[in-house]
Amino acid sequence: MDPLTPNPDLYNVTYQADSYQSMPYRFLGRSGLQGPAIGLGTWKFGYPDTGDEARIGPDLAIKILDRAAELGVMFWDTANRYNAASGNSERIIGQWFTAHPERRRDVVLATKTHGGMDGWTPNHSGLSRLQITESVKASLARLQTDYVDVLWFHRFDERVPLEESLETVEDLVSQGLVRYLAVSNFTADQLTDCLRVSDSLSRRCRPIAVQNRFDPLTGESMPGVLDICADQGVAFVPYSPLAKGLLTDRYLDPAKVGPGDRLFDEGTFADIGQDQLAAVHRLGELATEWKIKVSTLTLAYILTLPAMGTQIPSSSSVEQLEDNAAAAAVELSEDQLGALREIFAS
Repeated sequence: MDPLTPNPDLYNVTYQADSYQSMPYRFLGRSGLQGPAIGLGTWKFGYPDTGDEARIGPDLAIKILDRAAELGVMFWDTANRYNAASGNSERIIGQWFTAHPERRRDVVLATKTHGGMDGWTPNHSGLSRLQITESVKASLARLQTDYVDVLWFHRFDERVPLEESLETVEDLVSQGLVRYLAVSNFTADQLTDCLRVSDSLSRRCRPIAVQNRFDPLTGESMPGVLDICADQGVAFVPYSPLAKGLLTDRYLDPAKVGPGDRLFDEGTFADIGQDQLAAVHRLGELATEWKIKVSTLTLAYILTLPAMGTQIPSSSSVEQLEDNAAAAAVELSEDQLGALREIFAS
């Protein structure tokens, strides 16, 4: 074989990702970036006393980040618009980096761009070159870092040519401000278009992951995206994988649901169907039999699904973070998987 011609056999090997702090890692799609099996969603982090709609104040948030670093939960997902477009979730992460600058290299840091932020004109939202560039710079300032590892397009922008948005990311990658692109809240058709255009431009702006709402009880918010991810080598990073807390121990007894429970606080618990509550009850019975928390069991199951990347459940306490992180070490037998599939298919 011509020594200048790549050997295809070198690219047909399935590599095992590594681990950190005993946390197993997995490759995000076909990229070289590895993320922990369990990461951390930080949409709850902020300054509730300011009215930013956050659920976790800075003191507890810092304790959660400290423990995440100890557990190897080192994919931290945020967004500029979290908590009433305040940027406060990013600021708290930036506070942690300021206190621990030597740990920045250990974190896979992801933030988002699209929604109106850092200004009031029409140019301060969407996926134009101007907006993406200014948004990233503002996020970096709040995060107290020189780069983000993953930049998510928070949603699709039908008003801006994909070429413009993707070429902007390519420029940011070249400048060292962004390492990888990913997308969120994209439909199957939008993801297909994005992959087609990015493949015509450069690998540097090809999305490595999709973040859409998904939980095993209600399925995909954007049907068909999981199949595309599996086919195209894109990681699926679900948000709300625990169905806003429904797939946890605290909802096993509906009579005890009250203030402090997210679904109750949002006024949506009454909309949960009896069939879903019954499924949660059956899941709780299995969790009790197998001596595991419902949330831990749910996340362990999701990790077995095709194309799944890092899971990013939020945590309201250090204990909840520990329960989530424990899912990475759970190995489910075929019989257990069969029982879980039966519940989630009901």
